Amino acid sequence: MYQLDIVLKKGNNLAIRDRGGTSDPYVKFKIVGKEVFRSKTIHKNLNPVWDEKVSLLVESLREPLYVKVFDYDFGLQDDFMGSAYLYLESLEHQRTLDVTLDLKDPHYPNHDLGSLELAVTLIPKEGDFREATMLMRRSWKRSSKHQSLRLSDVHRKAQLWRGIVSISLIEARDLQPMDANGLSDPYVKFRMGHQKYKSKTIPKTLNPQWREQFDFHLYDEQGGFIDITIWDKDAGKKDDFMGRCQVDLSVLSKECTHRLDLPLEEGDGTLVLLVTLTASAAVSIADLSVNVLDDPHERKEILHRYNLLRSFHNIKDVGMVQVKVIRAEGLMAADVTGKSDPFCVVELSNDRLQTHTVYKNLNPEWNKVFTFNVKDIHSVLEVTVYDEDRDRSADFLGKVAIPLLNIQNGERKAYALKSKELTGPTKGVIFLEIDVIYNIVKAGMRTLIPIEQKYIEDEPRVSKQLLLHNFNRVRRCIMFLVNAGCYINSCFEWKSPQRSICAFLLFVVVVWNFELYMVPLVLLMLLAWNYVLIASGKDTRHGDVQAVEDLLEDEEEDFDRDDKDSERKGFMNKLYAIQDVCISVQNVLDEVASYGERIKNTFNWTVPFLSWLAIVALCAATLVVYFIPLRYIVLAWGVNKFTKKLRDPYSIDNNELLDFLSRVPSDVQMVQYRELKVEPSHSPNKRKKNNPG
Repeated sequence: MYQLDIVLKKGNNLAIRDRGGTSDPYVKFKIVGKEVFRSKTIHKNLNPVWDEKVSLLVESLREPLYVKVFDYDFGLQDDFMGSAYLYLESLEHQRTLDVTLDLKDPHYPNHDLGSLELAVTLIPKEGDFREATMLMRRSWKRSSKHQSLRLSDVHRKAQLWRGIVSISLIEARDLQPMDANGLSDPYVKFRMGHQKYKSKTIPKTLNPQWREQFDFHLYDEQGGFIDITIWDKDAGKKDDFMGRCQVDLSVLSKECTHRLDLPLEEGDGTLVLLVTLTASAAVSIADLSVNVLDDPHERKEILHRYNLLRSFHNIKDVGMVQVKVIRAEGLMAADVTGKSDPFCVVELSNDRLQTHTVYKNLNPEWNKVFTFNVKDIHSVLEVTVYDEDRDRSADFLGKVAIPLLNIQNGERKAYALKSKELTGPTKGVIFLEIDVIYNIVKAGMRTLIPIEQKYIEDEPRVSKQLLLHNFNRVRRCIMFLVNAGCYINSCFEWKSPQRSICAFLLFVVVVWNFELYMVPLVLLMLLAWNYVLIASGKDTRHGDVQAVEDLLEDEEEDFDRDDKDSERKGFMNKLYAIQDVCISVQNVLDEVASYGERIKNTFNWTVPFLSWLAIVALCAATLVVYFIPLRYIVLAWGVNKFTKKLRDPYSIDNNELLDFLSRVPSDVQMVQYRELKVEPSHSPNKRKKNNPG
């Protein structure tokens, strides 16, 4: 095992890739086809200076380091700017060497694409690293499974974070005007290693207020750097660069909040952040034999940590989840040999861990236990199986999404794998055993604050079928209101005398006796009525979900067609203006339809925890409105709103009702979370032989 320390210094006379006669270069390092490093992007510069340092663990010197340079193009495919190989066998040990790599294009070997300057140090590692390698090699000789070093001590530790960096993006002041009207439409990008976050865009201002909060994982105990860039959003053309700054976490003390006023480099203005470093949450990877919850003493401590008496201690620590990834059966053959090299990735919100790879096997056994802290009980556990491919990125084999509230503790269960969009089946079954322990009071309180946004998400894409699907979802919500209006109108027109007489008497009684507390009381009665209907077996929810499932199947076919056709599309289809408008309309339709479906699903008892929480809130609202005069309630609300910023200048605004609804799944999410039927042959207690083919 070797440690390869590289300082990426600078580039010289790089290739021009943009119309303005410049480029926006960044560098990637790859070893045996896997990306191990990506530099920051230097904008509009053919002689960029990076001065970035990276340390890599290398198992063999026979595999060269593949260096590739790209020109960053927002929204388009990045342009290739050249590549080179660094042959590790030629390096001296324990000595820093200055290396110049001449960049070439394999298709045009005579073109001069400039060069990169590096400082490289190769250090042989002893002790734990060599011992881990020797132990694994011995196990290879004894085992026919040929597992990779992915879960050796070195790689296991590389996955686990040592702390949390909580960042509150507050505001910016006196930014540079980038538009013709003397204003800008700024947004901010954060990057820390492989972790990225993009803020919302604030239109037409030089003093934007974002008030957004998010977390990064801290892998290095010594700290690290957060790279921050500010951009001006431009529809129809490339976004304008407005400035950059950097946060050095190593100089910040832990367990306290720091207010940072960061002046922008290469631009005007100041960015205001709040940064808090906290110790790591309880996250771990272990073998199946090392199971925390099987130890009575450990289990008792965890149950004590989340009991009701500790409901107001560390509100963010809602609970913990333990996932046993046991094995999979009947996976898809991803390689030309009819085999696969599967590994499994377990994700909970922004927490992500993975198993080792089992080579040349369609029925792999992992037998690993993953432990995560739960920050939101409404999070969804995603388990994805990939095929490792040395020459390119991993191939998707299947996925399941399991809401934490749907988990039956301690049940070893077979889950049929689904497609990438989670709308239809794919080949294979995965066996999991999951335990969730949480504090119900903390879970309820966390429901009323903004949901954590995932910072690793696919970019939205324009799809004719998705646009039509979202339009149909909105139309279904509108048709419900239209039908309700028609029903009320039929009472006025006396189409059914009995119904009209009942409606008239109800109208007179309600209007004559109306009090404000009756509004939450009626909603409470509606929840109770639906509960009685469901309990008596008259469940009408299946029809709505089935209709959405049919639409999504059509959409998935269209996605496949879009992927194949996209290679043939010309430049016109990449115009930003059309793309931005289509994506905006698509997203607005999705948001409107989702909120309509979530309101319906709250009253339909789709998630009992949330429906019970709504009952508690409505009961409290009924009592408050009944006993306290309305003017006092409005006065208290107004005083709170007017004094909120005076009491806490950096508070992040939120709407409790919308935060509650964001936890209720829409009909599309209901389809994605629905479990598929598993064939009886796939029993959790039966094991298939590890068939290599």
